[in-house]
Amino acid sequence: MRPRLLNLLCIALIPLSCCRNAGDGDPAAFVNTRIGSGGHGHVFVGASVPFGMVQAGPTSIPQEWDWCSGYHESDSTVIGFSHTHLEGTGIGDLFDVTVMPVTGDVVYARGTKVPAGASSEEAAAAERSGLWSYADRSREITGPGYYSVPLTRYGITAELTATSRVGFHRYTYPASDAAAIVFDLENGGCWDKATSTHIEAEGNDAVKGWRWSKGWAKNQKVFFYARLSKPFDSIEDHGMYARINFRTTDGEQVLMKVAISPVDIDGAKANMAAELPGWDFEATARDARTAWNRELSKISIETDDEDARTVFYTSLYHTMIQPAEFCDVNGDYRGADGEIHRGNDFRTYTIFSLWDTYRAAMPLMTVIHPEKMRDMANTMIKIYEEQGKLPVWHLWGNETDCMVGNPGVTALADILVKGYDGFDRELAYKALKDSEMRPDRGQDLRMEFGYIPADKGFGESVAYDMEYAIADGAMAEACRFLGKEEDLAYFTERSRSYRQYFDPATLFIRGRNSDGSFVEPFNPYSSTHRADVYCEGNAWQYTWLAPQDFDGLVGLYGSKEKLAERLDSLFAARNVVEGAESSPDISGLIGQYAHGNEPSHHIIYFYTMAGQPWKTADKVDEVLNTLYFNDCNGLSGNEDVGQMSAWYVLSSLGFYQVEPAGARFWFGKPAFSSAAIKVEGGTFTVKAEGLGADNRYIQGVTLNGKDHPYPYISFEDLRKGGELVFTMGPQQTCWYQPE
Repeated sequence: MRPRLLNLLCIALIPLSCCRNAGDGDPAAFVNTRIGSGGHGHVFVGASVPFGMVQAGPTSIPQEWDWCSGYHESDSTVIGFSHTHLEGTGIGDLFDVTVMPVTGDVVYARGTKVPAGASSEEAAAAERSGLWSYADRSREITGPGYYSVPLTRYGITAELTATSRVGFHRYTYPASDAAAIVFDLENGGCWDKATSTHIEAEGNDAVKGWRWSKGWAKNQKVFFYARLSKPFDSIEDHGMYARINFRTTDGEQVLMKVAISPVDIDGAKANMAAELPGWDFEATARDARTAWNRELSKISIETDDEDARTVFYTSLYHTMIQPAEFCDVNGDYRGADGEIHRGNDFRTYTIFSLWDTYRAAMPLMTVIHPEKMRDMANTMIKIYEEQGKLPVWHLWGNETDCMVGNPGVTALADILVKGYDGFDRELAYKALKDSEMRPDRGQDLRMEFGYIPADKGFGESVAYDMEYAIADGAMAEACRFLGKEEDLAYFTERSRSYRQYFDPATLFIRGRNSDGSFVEPFNPYSSTHRADVYCEGNAWQYTWLAPQDFDGLVGLYGSKEKLAERLDSLFAARNVVEGAESSPDISGLIGQYAHGNEPSHHIIYFYTMAGQPWKTADKVDEVLNTLYFNDCNGLSGNEDVGQMSAWYVLSSLGFYQVEPAGARFWFGKPAFSSAAIKVEGGTFTVKAEGLGADNRYIQGVTLNGKDHPYPYISFEDLRKGGELVFTMGPQQTCWYQPE
């Protein structure tokens, strides 16, 4: 396909010293960073290292939904290169410390895009309205750890690479007596506004300062320290902009390092000294690519399908951009209480999109990043100590409370029950329980009525309650793991609150009032974004949002067979969403199964749990091959900080964790003949013998050479290493005895 060929061409154009070929163990060569840069994918395109604090990349003029990452394939404007970006979110923020190389006089503003159908005079006025330039996307080069693009207005080629805390820029200028780099501290991401900015020179080759802002993150503080490879002639103050002036000869390269810190300027300076003391751009780009290859090589696959290989490694790449490190090299960080916490012995992280990622991205992390579990758990526990509850959606030290439920409980409980240590388990349990028992965000109503009524002034009542029930299920697993029998009974019972919403007459989950009556009128296809009882979904999707209580769902329908029949109707329903203000997040429809949004992600695997695994295989195969592909539009919804891609990674390996903190991965349909996963105990190999277009059904399973009569594999078996072999064939069969 054209985007794949273009990406390979771009990678080939990177200086040869920056990369190796795939045959030398270079899985980064198969990453197409543009997948998800179209549609509503909202992915970050730029230079970073795995889980790094810095995401150095271009920021465009539009401040709209599809520019939440600062980049969209439909628009080639660049207002500058920012050092923080979000990966695939549905809300925009960050874009901190933006720098733009320029020549000549400019207007110190974001500028306005040339409107469609503009006259030549209108186009010229728009082009003079700010710092911005068009980027020549035909010569854009993008790959893991490296980004380059020509800026047509100025005749400057910009190149970027990064360490975890430092963005490294290389600008190739034309001859100019009015060359400059402009620091833009005004413009952030979409709804972000600067509240305090400062910049000053340090000598004649460095500048330092800060940018504080308010947006999705209500009190974000970023400090920076920047050095240039050549002295500058002067620095000009233009309010929230500063212009660094120098002269250039034709083809002269000016390098700049920009270190950031959430703590202070001294922290940024120390980060630069530790991570990037020199000026070797090529070596830094090589190191960034090496870091990506080290992480991407944690899973190796065998396939003759080059597009599938690209989608797989791009998906794996997307799962490792964030969460992002959120501490200086000495361990200092800014806490959720706004205070500076010094010298921690673990790395703190931020950008926790937990409503999305507790479903697949965080479970995937427990498998392939065991070395990070101590840091993740301790970070969440510290957030609890600093703000009184576990994170909901944490962004640069700020609790946004975005999305519904208690997803931090589910994520931390999952780490706990999988046996990871390096943190205080009793303190973790206290954090879990205290977070679950807070009488806010609808929990007070839930405790009073046994569910959240729709008529008590609390919006998205069904969604909040059902997500709280999922967290209760995870809490129950934590109780079971730690032997908290009394709490186990309580949270197990509370995890069933969703049953109050089930209407046996319609077989749907519906909103319910405080008097027990169902909300009328009712249309299962209807959605009103942020203004009905669901959240980014409708009754079709939310009827299945009980992965913590599959047996309870079976009980509601009467049998596994009847549940499977009802599942059939989900996929056979009309693939339309009704309502003038319907949620744009309900996307990637197969019938009313909405793969483009997270509440649907576990549903396909219910077929395996119901004793009809061939239907799981069929649907997994359909999703893998139609809703993920090697193109800028190759995602069916927002990337959501790795969740959309994590579903692909796990499902293509042949399994998926359905139950929250359940530590079981249910079988579906592997996409590759062989995969080797580096795990804590060594290597876990997955083989699919006889896999083919017709042979897509599991006929039998062995684990370490012995029959495996179960439709799942436990996390303990995964983490130890070993060999899982699927025998594939054309028969729609159930090789295990359904419970």
